[in-house]
Amino acid sequence: MEKNAKIYVAGHRGMVGSALVRRLNQLGYRNIITRSSSELDLRNQQQVFAFFEAEKPDYVFLSAAKVGGINANNIYRADFLYDNLMIESNTIHAAYVNKVKKLLFLGSSCIYPRMAPQPLKESYLLTGTLEYTNEPYAIAKIAGIKLCENYRLQYGCNFISVMPTNLYGPNDNYDLAKSHVLPALLRKIHTAKIKNIPIVEVWGSGTPLREFLHVDDLSDACLFLMEHYNERELVNIGTGTDLPIKDLALLIMQVAKYKGEIKFDSTKPDGTPRKLMDVTKLMTLGWKPKISLEEGIRMVYSEVEQMKFSD
Repeated sequence: MEKNAKIYVAGHRGMVGSALVRRLNQLGYRNIITRSSSELDLRNQQQVFAFFEAEKPDYVFLSAAKVGGINANNIYRADFLYDNLMIESNTIHAAYVNKVKKLLFLGSSCIYPRMAPQPLKESYLLTGTLEYTNEPYAIAKIAGIKLCENYRLQYGCNFISVMPTNLYGPNDNYDLAKSHVLPALLRKIHTAKIKNIPIVEVWGSGTPLREFLHVDDLSDACLFLMEHYNERELVNIGTGTDLPIKDLALLIMQVAKYKGEIKFDSTKPDGTPRKLMDVTKLMTLGWKPKISLEEGIRMVYSEVEQMKFSD
């Protein structure tokens, strides 16, 4: 991308979008376009088309999405499906109509079948049944991947898709009703520490295996792929290593210096038993993550300590 190129980051206030803006600024890109959801509702086709017609961005990072953890995905099923389908369809079509040079669409590792072989290869897409709890969100993200793929096939658009693993970092969501597992654990354990609560209850059995990537590593990978990848097939972004939720909780306890206990509630859903990304393709292209999980958790916990949560 040219340093003076007009770059639209959709979803710039979210964890991923804000990380992309930070990384673009670090690399010297200054012509970055952003709009809040109150300024531009990406679910509204008329608004999206008017925005693209007026701004004519050269490059687009499509990180805007309605997101949440197991609980939110399972409760707000229609919202997750509708909102994400509209955001993707409107933005991708407007990018085509307005001759955007390149678009990067961010999916999610939940697109892969629940019982797919591990680690998850890009070729496993649509080879089995999805995890029920986040099926609507996964279907919307799969639609986004297929939009990029088929606008490339029919119109020659340079639209690429990437699949991040579980993310954490600045601007994460710590709402216990809607957050993912790592920020939820950070909040619960930190709260227990400062209030001297002896036991922290965690959903599930603690046995599911999860992979975690710091969002600053994700943004670095996305910019790398914008520069170096121009193919039809999606690309996984992750670390290639995972750990049980129980071990994650113990690591957060260690970082937070919490001396209590963790109690797992096995009556609550675990979600997919394992989600480890095969990152062979990305690493073959020449990119590797730089932030270890312990280092990343320490970075994030220093921010959590400054937050005030209302119970």
